[in-house]
Amino acid sequence: MSVAPNYRLRRNSFGRIELIDAAGTCHDEVAPVRAFPIGAPDYGLALVDPHGHELAWIERLSDLPEDMQRLLADELAQREFMPVIARIVSVSSFATPSTWLVDTDRGTTQLVLKGEEDIRRLAPSALLIADSHGIHFLIRDRYALDAPSRRFLDRFL
Repeated sequence: MSVAPNYRLRRNSFGRIELIDAAGTCHDEVAPVRAFPIGAPDYGLALVDPHGHELAWIERLSDLPEDMQRLLADELAQREFMPVIARIVSVSSFATPSTWLVDTDRGTTQLVLKGEEDIRRLAPSALLIADSHGIHFLIRDRYALDAPSRRFLDRFL
């Protein structure tokens, strides 16, 4: 089912999202989930209940009214924390575990890479790196990184 014009989204008094469907039924604790969070973040969004059952499907986020877009964008920003790596400044060791100092879109930070298997290829040039704390870092295009960053990265791929 897609989000019809007579569907409404709102935050309840606990700050959680509620979906009111065409029949007037209120679904509590609704969560937005992107179908393609990296490849097509604004296309294909499901609204699911706390058990993971899909309540509504949104083809394009831009098709929604402005207030619903803002509400869902705010909720997704809270749920999806994935810093994008812009540069690898240094690596403590080429053996794992190693500590990486990286510049991200959210500032400079350190991550600990437990093993090479924590670097996953998403697309020909995109990589997802999981650190020892479970935080996922994204490299959108490894070929767009500066030369020293690519050299550091190539040692682990």
